[in-house]
Amino acid sequence: MRDFFCTINLDQEEVFRTQVVEKSSSPYFGEEFYFEIPRTFQWLSFYIYDKSVLQKDLRIGKVAIKKEDLCNYTGKENWFMLQPVDSNSEVQGKVHLELKLNELITDNGSVCQQLVVHIKECHGLPLINGQNCDPYATVSLVGPSRNDQKKTKVKKKTSNPQFNETFYFEVTRSSSYTKKSQFQVEEEDIEKLEVRYLLQPRENGNKSSKTDDLGSLRLNICYTEDCVLPSEYYVSLRNLLLKSSDVQPISASAAYILCEVCRDKYDAVLPLVRLLLHHHKLVPFVAAVAELDLKDTQEANTVFRGNSLATRCVDEMMKIVGKHYLKVTLKAVIDEICESPKPCEIDPIKLREGDNAEINMENLRYYVDKVFREIVRSSISCPTLMCDVFYSLRHLAAKRFPNDPHVQYSAVSSFVFLRFFAVAVVSPHTFHLRPHHPDAQTSRTLTLISKAIQTLGSWGSLTKSKLSSFKETFMCEFFKTFQEDKFTESVKKFLDDVSSTESKEPSGLSEPVHLKEGEMYKRAQGRTRIGKKNFKKRWFCLTSREFTYHKQQDKEPIFTIPIKNILAVEKLDESSFNKKNMFQVLHGEKPLYIQANNCVEASEWIEALCRVTRCNQKRLNFYHPSAFLNGSWLCCKATVENTVGCARCTADVPADTQIEIDGDRETERIYSLFTINMSKLQKLEEACGSIAVYQGPRKEPDDYSNFTIEDSVATFHTLKQIIDIVEKLNESHEKYQKKRSSSAKYGSEENPIVGKVS
Repeated sequence: MRDFFCTINLDQEEVFRTQVVEKSSSPYFGEEFYFEIPRTFQWLSFYIYDKSVLQKDLRIGKVAIKKEDLCNYTGKENWFMLQPVDSNSEVQGKVHLELKLNELITDNGSVCQQLVVHIKECHGLPLINGQNCDPYATVSLVGPSRNDQKKTKVKKKTSNPQFNETFYFEVTRSSSYTKKSQFQVEEEDIEKLEVRYLLQPRENGNKSSKTDDLGSLRLNICYTEDCVLPSEYYVSLRNLLLKSSDVQPISASAAYILCEVCRDKYDAVLPLVRLLLHHHKLVPFVAAVAELDLKDTQEANTVFRGNSLATRCVDEMMKIVGKHYLKVTLKAVIDEICESPKPCEIDPIKLREGDNAEINMENLRYYVDKVFREIVRSSISCPTLMCDVFYSLRHLAAKRFPNDPHVQYSAVSSFVFLRFFAVAVVSPHTFHLRPHHPDAQTSRTLTLISKAIQTLGSWGSLTKSKLSSFKETFMCEFFKTFQEDKFTESVKKFLDDVSSTESKEPSGLSEPVHLKEGEMYKRAQGRTRIGKKNFKKRWFCLTSREFTYHKQQDKEPIFTIPIKNILAVEKLDESSFNKKNMFQVLHGEKPLYIQANNCVEASEWIEALCRVTRCNQKRLNFYHPSAFLNGSWLCCKATVENTVGCARCTADVPADTQIEIDGDRETERIYSLFTINMSKLQKLEEACGSIAVYQGPRKEPDDYSNFTIEDSVATFHTLKQIIDIVEKLNESHEKYQKKRSSSAKYGSEENPIVGKVS
């Protein structure tokens, strides 16, 4: 029984790690990570560690999946056997070589052949404990009777060493050589010679480990990679999707058809919601699909309780738009619960020896009261877009069930309480309210609080008839203490506020919105006693007002940059300090140089800083991609420190501070989904044609029997447009790929290739 945790690595760079599961031989982590991949990579790896208090954590085993193989495992759970970890198997990177075979004429006129090996550089070598290594290269010429090896100079602290060294090997003997010469190679033996230089495991690696002794790891991986074309290629598909809310009936629209043909609706909902959000078309589309959903709802007390297209769209919208709303509402109280936990177990079966049920109930009541109070007074912070959606849902539900006075409230509470706040309370790490999954006891406390919030938020749940329906008697007893009119009235007022389209008056001095925080390294602004600047670990915090760093979390800031003073945020070349994952914040004083812990974290910080500074009037157009060291800029060699930058600043900053969306990328994803499901589109098109011609009864279930076809003519028309557009985009992709393969570099700005993993 040991303490385990798991890390997620891009190649050998750790980007995430799970909580520690204590005293287990079969740990269940149950954590989800979703991230954009900001660079090229070769392997997605998972390492299982045995946590040690006094010594270095022990790596038990690993699962390594090649980038090319990820598509074989995406979208489904798989068990992977853990493989042994040894230094010889931890290999990654690329080497740039030039090989030549020269013919030389010796002094006596005989011909001798010479192999020339030019080692230019390596790229993407592994980090050692998160830091660059001190690499060198060896080249071996191996044959039946020889093994010649040559070695380059060592390059300090880099994962992209520039060697630029040339080595020479004699590969045939001249007539002047004797059998006693060190070159015992006949001319025909050149075919048997092998130059060894590849970055791959050594043959004498550790082969003794038994993989079946290490256990296995269950993973559910979803990996997508898209080749995004220039924006003009997507005009037709984008316009067809954006006019979906105007199509009558809505089931004949391109957006609705997309969700119908995809096996997993989530695959379609995510890019669709983001695209509609980006172009301000989400609210009318949600209203249209919600109205269709309500047509099939027979009981008022079950409105929006299913897993329909409407509920999924609203769920995804709340996740995207409501991130900051959750933070300003719940983060402080969730931090209190997780960092200073009180026992809250009230289930008699789960009480441990010595537990006091009455005290536990008081503790739980204290937490529930605090969470409930923060929620019902948070309407002022609810994003306008969420309010607009709730307003539509509320009035549609009231129209569908005009004789039920409560349905207008339950239509909203089913989302904002049951699917938003209650879910965030039970899984705070998923919504970035906490860095890691809470421990078992805290998770149980959060589950009880979440159940309470669901009940308090459900309109009319505190009536005696509702309480008697509880499965757990202990929860029924707990809620008897809540039967007060003030709770019902508080919920009613809150739901009225968040489903109103009237503008809410902000308070005089609104609190800054907390955007991101975490530990990173910053280069010292001053000098040490020996005159050398160093890097120090600091806690960084970004709000809508300022960017600060602190010696420790929750301490007063020791350096503050007002957001309005930030002129640019850009990556910093690795060559500046021989460190990876660095970026720079340019402001009125000297640049602030920061090193993130991994590439994903660096990308997220740059994006967050760019979003919040997008409207700064004095943003720079040019910057220096390297540092100013020893009297000159490393990038352009200029000797004046305040000279204008030599590279253009990153363009196309996202237009919305809270919602960062690439419309072309989302459209490309939708195109990919249509392509994957082309056979379904064609069958559906045939079915619509058949229905339009033959109006008689259907005798047998058809392939399209699970699809909603309200108007076969309108649906047929939309399907034809989709198929035509997809076929044209197929041609464009083929042409563009040919052009890219001949001229463009992998992942260049001309043709960005973007990937993401969840």
